[in-house]
Amino acid sequence: MSFMLKFTTVSLILMILFYLFAGISHFKNPSFFIKITPKWVPYPEKINIIVGVAEIFLALGMISEVTRPFSAKGIIILLILVFPANIYHLRKGIKKNKNIVPLITRLPIQGLLIYWAYIFI
Repeated sequence: MSFMLKFTTVSLILMILFYLFAGISHFKNPSFFIKITPKWVPYPEKINIIVGVAEIFLALGMISEVTRPFSAKGIIILLILVFPANIYHLRKGIKKNKNIVPLITRLPIQGLLIYWAYIFI
């Protein structure tokens, strides 16, 4: 097995685990996600469940070569849709003068996550 194939396989496994963990986290710690949901989002509790389920299904979809491109596109769409929550969370952090550096760092990481999913399309 070549280095690139090993790297891609490990990357894929990490992505699957990352989104499974993220999805499950929406159910284990819903208050965290609801707290960072912008006020203009209707039904934050239901949105939290939808996002958690979506992350779990998208992670599972990454397992099969047949569904992987669709799941990768879904992950990209989901990352774009939740980006306003990251900005909202940053604004709250700035207001409270808490966790500003990690919250600012999180914004460009979103772009890296989008690229990570893109390589599997």
